[in-house]
Amino acid sequence: MKALIYHGPGNKAWEEKPKPVILESTDAIIKISKTTICGTDLHILKGDVPEVIDGRILGHEGVGVIEETGSAVTEFKAGDHVLISCITSCGKCEYCKKGMYSHCEKGGWILGHLIDGTQAEYVRIPFADNSLYHIPENADEEALVMLSDILPTGFECGVLNGQVKPGDTVAIVGAGPVGLAVLITAQFYTPAAIIMIDIDDNRLNVAKTFGATRIINSGNENAFEKIMSITQNKGVDVAIEAVGIPATFELCESIIAAGGHIANVGVHGKSVNLHLETLWSKNITITTRLVDTVTTPLLLKTVSSKKLDPAKLITHRFALKDIIKAYEVFQNAAIEKTLKVVLSD
Repeated sequence: MKALIYHGPGNKAWEEKPKPVILESTDAIIKISKTTICGTDLHILKGDVPEVIDGRILGHEGVGVIEETGSAVTEFKAGDHVLISCITSCGKCEYCKKGMYSHCEKGGWILGHLIDGTQAEYVRIPFADNSLYHIPENADEEALVMLSDILPTGFECGVLNGQVKPGDTVAIVGAGPVGLAVLITAQFYTPAAIIMIDIDDNRLNVAKTFGATRIINSGNENAFEKIMSITQNKGVDVAIEAVGIPATFELCESIIAAGGHIANVGVHGKSVNLHLETLWSKNITITTRLVDTVTTPLLLKTVSSKKLDPAKLITHRFALKDIIKAYEVFQNAAIEKTLKVVLSD
């Protein structure tokens, strides 16, 4: 089969690789029908995730059709259309029983990280019964690809950890796909204002169509001063970091109101200054999280009922064999006006 192979920082190739086989009785082999590229894949290519080894197939999102299952798989069979969770969970360990699937002792975020991932014609999914979801009949598979990672990530790490509630003023720093997923799902809780901050005018304008009440281009204006002006110098109730660089996290620290919540979503490859000299007395909460995908069933129902349309995050479509070109488009998002790309077999 063909797959997108990582060969160290900055190096990737669409190459021949052996087709995966069943290794454990709980495995399933999936023929990929649609997959996508994530910002985390770009972090890997930058060298921010050093445990990813040369030769690894990248990718942790996708939908497909089961080709084969191990003898212990009871919830799925060959021919089933399935959504692949970006998080693999055994369902039995101490962390899984707490709902912390991301810290599963035998799984967690391993696809495209510690084991071969979904940017390939086929993928092996461990613990299939707890790591796959049936796709409803006549569902939009492109939309459901967004449920593999970015929708639950934005919802769990941003909205739920940030404890967004009715009447809140929310600032989302970063209008990329995950930041927009935060924006979409924050509206479940009817905040009074959602302020989107980015340096890309196209993404900010998209955010406005998705429900942002205010937009700030921090490349053209002072975001801190603008936020303080909007909030009568109080700051925001919830600040959500969705980029993963020091400057954006420190902006969240500077704009948070007393009693507020800072929710980190971004993948950080460098250390960040924690300004306790100003935050120690402000009664704030700072949260970090790797998505657990415990909300995927909820989100799947919401998408199936047409209450949520994540397909609007898709801006580009490619054949899977053109994945190198798709990476170029995704890596040049400002020029290409890219949000999410979908790759189809």
